[in-house]
Amino acid sequence: MNITVSLDQLSRPQPGGIATYVRGLVAALASLEAGDLVGLTPSDPVDLGALAITPRRIGLPVGVLTRLWSRWPVGVPSGSDVVHATSLAGPFGGGRSAAVHSVAVHDLLWRDEPDATTAHGRRFHEGRLRLIRRRSDVRVFTSSPGLDDRLVDDGFDRSRLHRIHLGVDDDTTPAAPAAVARLLADAGVEGPFTLYAGTREPRKNIERLARAHAQARVAAPELGPLVIVGPSGWGSVTLDDAVVIGRVTRELLRGLYRDATVVAYVPRNEGWGLPPVEALAQGSRVVSSTTTPSVRANAEVDLADPLDVDAIADALRRSLERPDTPEARARRRASVAELTWRQCALDHLAGWRCE
Repeated sequence: MNITVSLDQLSRPQPGGIATYVRGLVAALASLEAGDLVGLTPSDPVDLGALAITPRRIGLPVGVLTRLWSRWPVGVPSGSDVVHATSLAGPFGGGRSAAVHSVAVHDLLWRDEPDATTAHGRRFHEGRLRLIRRRSDVRVFTSSPGLDDRLVDDGFDRSRLHRIHLGVDDDTTPAAPAAVARLLADAGVEGPFTLYAGTREPRKNIERLARAHAQARVAAPELGPLVIVGPSGWGSVTLDDAVVIGRVTRELLRGLYRDATVVAYVPRNEGWGLPPVEALAQGSRVVSSTTTPSVRANAEVDLADPLDVDAIADALRRSLERPDTPEARARRRASVAELTWRQCALDHLAGWRCE
């Protein structure tokens, strides 16, 4: 097959979990030799790294391209057998006359957390969802548990919906402990630390996490300071005494997961939640919110009500009671071992090939 996928998310200021999905999917499709892969990129800088994909650079900035994709499949090669939009940005057409068109719908968070995005963002997402609902020829891939039922209630035919499973494995080698220690030392952190990884925005609930961490650290100083990595998103977030490092490379992120005393991720709402399962894949202790689907049923995770600061603080303290032996770390890795990008790619291929 000639498979065309959108890579525009890789150029956005807050690439988030969708960018991780894009990279994981493309790498797995390439390893499966699923076909000739073409990636649509805007004129904005895009770091493809070692992705085995042929980039097709469209001479338009990502914002303009996103607007055009609602009507025209700008940049889509005419020989495409599959055209896959990795987000609601699009495109939703183009390619051969019998081409399969699909889109990944990751969540409905603009409805669940209307105050956690802009009015423009809410209008954009609602408009694109209506467009896809009308386009009965577009297959819809969903990664969030329960999202299929919500889309059916919203008027989607269930036969159009295909469940996919996200992965946590990749070929990135975690940075060496010495490199992680240097990064932290440059930020004034030495010794143990608690890690939050993700975009800094109100929905991620980092303000409550920071308060809970400060409370828990009084009785459990071995938690160390709260270290925050990831890009700045929409909306203001007060972080008190947390240490903000910002964006880091994939190698450093995996090293930080590995070396953290605890990885904490307690969003108010979440579509799926990659950071906690990525941390488990490195053997780390994890605290997460009961609203994070990816770890809600994982016995290796200490869960807390994201709206209760005392509950989050208690979960942080409880997490320290879990052993951090090689055997315990192996159990945590095993708890997410089935979440592979290979399976994610196979889910896509099944959805594209079904009649």
